[in-house]
Amino acid sequence: MASLYLVGTPIGNLEDITFRALRVLKEVDLIAAEDTRHTRELLTHYGIHTPLTSYHRHNLASKTPYLLGLLREGKDIALVSDAGLPGISDPGEELVRATVAAGLPVVPVPGANAALTALVASGLPAGRFAFEGFLPRAGKERRERLAALVGEERTLIFYEAPHRLTATLDDLAATLGPRQVAIGRELTKKFETIWRGTLPEAREYFRDNPPRGELTLVVAGAPPAPRPAYDPARAAAEVADLEASGLDRKEAMARVARIYGQSRREIYRACLQARKGGQGGSGGLGEPATARGGSLPGDKDVSPSGD
Repeated sequence: MASLYLVGTPIGNLEDITFRALRVLKEVDLIAAEDTRHTRELLTHYGIHTPLTSYHRHNLASKTPYLLGLLREGKDIALVSDAGLPGISDPGEELVRATVAAGLPVVPVPGANAALTALVASGLPAGRFAFEGFLPRAGKERRERLAALVGEERTLIFYEAPHRLTATLDDLAATLGPRQVAIGRELTKKFETIWRGTLPEAREYFRDNPPRGELTLVVAGAPPAPRPAYDPARAAAEVADLEASGLDRKEAMARVARIYGQSRREIYRACLQARKGGQGGSGGLGEPATARGGSLPGDKDVSPSGD
């Protein structure tokens, strides 16, 4: 059965392409490219003569069924974007969705990616992040998207065009405040730069120094919300409330432990204490104690395992 190959291409430096990607581009029957002129430069550089067809946001309606028809006929197709991985902030996403819906194979061929390239070089936390791509350009949708990100604790990644950068920095600074930001420009190219500072500083700098080329913004996430003061009795009551709402006992204790920044062993201890203080009541552990003060039914299941 024919496959749709999602081939990662360089985001700037032509050397940033894998041996596998070059092989696939040579072997497929057709390459669907966002901009055939741009992709032809890459193919010419590596001596690849596979036929090209355009696939961009202006011809999705006609080209998607056309490409699906070729796949059904047994033709292998490589999908590429102008730079990086296809399907991320580009029209390739539509073809991937249609191919999956048709029950045809989709094969990813990994490669360079501007978002991750900027993230790892930003100096900001990279263990947890949220990719936002391009923000809505204006109006209510843009304001709502920014407002939804105010409490996001993960590092945020955005794409932006040079002529819209200062407006975006204005909005980010106004909404998120003086957070740290790293702005990558011309990544992997000769004049690669990564500017670092706060959002207000970035706004002033790029207002005086208009950038060229596509940009990737990496913005620090929101500081963690302060945890409530720990009260063992209150924690035990919250476990009981969660159980009463139908939550599994172990998960109820784990959730309360996360809220207060305590170990599950401590929450278990608080529940036991609440049971004793309630003269045999459940205290968040479900069944009442035995008359001899023995363990509760199910206690073995919820006792922590050393954390």
